[in-house]
Amino acid sequence: MTLPEAFLTTPIAHRALHDVSDGRPENSRAAIRAAMEYGYGIEIDLQLSVDGAAMVFHDYSLDRLAHGSGPVAVQTAAQLTEIALRGGNEGIPTLTEVLSLVGGCVPLLIELKDQDGAMGPSGGPLEVAVTPALAGYDGPVALMSFTPHSVARMAELCPHVPRGLVTSAFAPDDWPLSAEVCDHLRTIPDYDRVGASFISHEVADLARPRVAELKAAGAHVLCWTVKSPQAEAEARKVAENVTFEGYLAAQPGCADRRAAHILTLWPNSGTRPCPRKRSKFVSSPGLPRSGRTPGMPAPAPRCRMAVRRWTRSPHTVF
Repeated sequence: MTLPEAFLTTPIAHRALHDVSDGRPENSRAAIRAAMEYGYGIEIDLQLSVDGAAMVFHDYSLDRLAHGSGPVAVQTAAQLTEIALRGGNEGIPTLTEVLSLVGGCVPLLIELKDQDGAMGPSGGPLEVAVTPALAGYDGPVALMSFTPHSVARMAELCPHVPRGLVTSAFAPDDWPLSAEVCDHLRTIPDYDRVGASFISHEVADLARPRVAELKAAGAHVLCWTVKSPQAEAEARKVAENVTFEGYLAAQPGCADRRAAHILTLWPNSGTRPCPRKRSKFVSSPGLPRSGRTPGMPAPAPRCRMAVRRWTRSPHTVF
């Protein structure tokens, strides 16, 4: 499957637009809403609950990010949704809930975390959990993983969803992996085997010849994780798009691209905004009806399409 154009033209907020000082933890509903308000794409991470639900959470342990302790994998989905995230006032969301929240309004990049600890075959329970959640989802979505086995499994289960590999320099000192596994993954040998259409590569390693080789052969190149405008400018010499955090990435040409993106999502109507929005502004905890998240500057103006029953505003969400 080809990666939709939206993933190449819309900067992607790493673990959503998070900032715990403003009540927006990583991978939280608040961070997701903030990213949507600004029109950014969203990257999220998935872990598996003990009862087989895909949970939107980065770490394997609860300790750093939530008011809990121990492995995520020994908790039920119901228990995890009740465990509050540190720096916020909400529990850990499920993938199904996040898909409903995003509703196709912005690109959603989903990373499946390695489930066996060695980037080997995990048996696929997380991949199996993702499949029904994505069934019928209407909007730009793509799947990726550091684990080639996971991406290959998603090719079997969700062949219609674009997929890619998260790639890296795989320096052995930085990874809890054997030198042999690091050496194998570093060369990105599984790109064709898993049917990938993109890589998301470590930003500090974009000069690697294998990245240029894949790009020349038609692979799309994204990168992670950009943390300043200066780093973004350098990354874009190679990467077509960035996954960013810690600043607000610019969206050059936003208006024209977003208008085209809306018409791509809803080809039969040039007047239909995000189908889930019923009001002029995002309305949610932490996002006032002024359309501005506390502590954040006003979003840049979006496209100027005439939208039926909508009053145009710099804060209108698509």
